[in-house]
Amino acid sequence: MTTLQIVKPAAAEISGTSSGMPFLAAEQAQGKAQFFKALADPNRLRLLSIIKASDGGEACVCDLTAPLELGQPTVSHHLRILVDAGLLHREKRGTWAYYSIVPGALERPAVVLEDL
Repeated sequence: MTTLQIVKPAAAEISGTSSGMPFLAAEQAQGKAQFFKALADPNRLRLLSIIKASDGGEACVCDLTAPLELGQPTVSHHLRILVDAGLLHREKRGTWAYYSIVPGALERPAVVLEDL
């Protein structure tokens, strides 16, 4: 009688393909998806555009509500998502927060896709 032994593959074998090329782990995919979700909102794209076009490449949150025709809490929510995604830098000055685009952040979508 022949006995078959069940062997589980090593973790390294699970995270690769038959070509030997690794694929994204779940947490890597989650991080990349969070980045693209931040860009997937028209108001957030407009915020990036407004900040990029602003004098000195920065804008106060107080100057961002009127162009979007949104309330300050909604604009602040969108800005927080962009900061969390690594697209914007936030600097507190007195009562107001000023936002600027993180250097290289606008080139990041292409880099993220190349890493797939």
